[in-house]
Amino acid sequence: MTTSGWDSKLLSIENPHFLQTEEWAEIKAPIGWTADRREWKDEDGRLAAAAQLLVRSVRPLKIGPRISIGYIPRGPLLDWEDDNLRLRVMRDIETWSREKKLVFLKIDPEFELGRGIPGSSSDSPHDAGMQVCEELKSRGWRYSREQIQFQNTVILELEGTEEDWLASMKQKTRYNLRLAQKNGVKVRPAILEELPLLYQMYAETAQRDGFIIRPEAYYLEVWQKYIQAGMAEALVAEVDEKIIAGLVYFFMGKRAWYVYGMSTSLHREKMPNYLLQWEAMRAAKSRGCLVYDLWGAPQVFTKEDSMYGVFRFKEGLGGIVVRTMGAWDFPVNKTAYFIFQQVIPRILSITRLIRRRQIRQEVQ
Repeated sequence: MTTSGWDSKLLSIENPHFLQTEEWAEIKAPIGWTADRREWKDEDGRLAAAAQLLVRSVRPLKIGPRISIGYIPRGPLLDWEDDNLRLRVMRDIETWSREKKLVFLKIDPEFELGRGIPGSSSDSPHDAGMQVCEELKSRGWRYSREQIQFQNTVILELEGTEEDWLASMKQKTRYNLRLAQKNGVKVRPAILEELPLLYQMYAETAQRDGFIIRPEAYYLEVWQKYIQAGMAEALVAEVDEKIIAGLVYFFMGKRAWYVYGMSTSLHREKMPNYLLQWEAMRAAKSRGCLVYDLWGAPQVFTKEDSMYGVFRFKEGLGGIVVRTMGAWDFPVNKTAYFIFQQVIPRILSITRLIRRRQIRQEVQ
């Protein structure tokens, strides 16, 4: 793993995140985001908290004055149960937001509100998470209507043996995994030259499942940059040496994240996605990861939720639901914040429609 000075510092914190790395700032720079990095040390001079704050100047209606907004993706990074540290960090980033004259600052740390499906026997609330949310409200923060990242996710614990992993899976999942192994599906690491093929499969998946993706150049840059930095790996599944599915997972510290999955319509009955996840789990464990994050779970755990089908797949792997506090906004300019929140959703609805049409053309 080749890391910058900033990335190396993040590794000294208990739960670093790949969205807080220097690589992510470099990816966002061409579209106008600038990075400002802050550190907080303890009494012994050791790094106790860190945040990469991204700022962008925008003109929402393409006319009129420009406004600045800020975002700390999956941060700030700190022990959120350390009251003194948390208050110190929040006070400093609030001051920073005012100094930068932001309209608002958004954060979405992965601090848990609980585990399990709400209202079920697996539901295990985390009282400290709720207390932090109440504290944020009292400081003028608002739960955001625009959740950039998934608020809920599903994780797999990688401690224990592979036999333990299999035992935690649902019977149907174990069956499908063995089916893929018996039916000649082979999984291997992808090479950089195969990344455009992964994008084509990703575009096909988006068209088939009805979700919006970005242009090809964006994904190729993200995948290649993190792979070359030693923080990501792409895997492909083959049948008769023909690539039929793939995934890209990221890793940093003791955690891995499955972020991108893609497949064609070929040999879907051979269940390649089950074997891909199994091999990604094994690879993440070999890299020292203790948690494999399946990246996303429904906001509401009902069949009507668009993510419910994907969630059932993740649940079958033995996944544990983790509910986090989600995204919170700190409005510095309350009037401009109100206007911004009313305008952007309308713009997004139009751009998503245009992008959906572009994806259809790319697949065809």
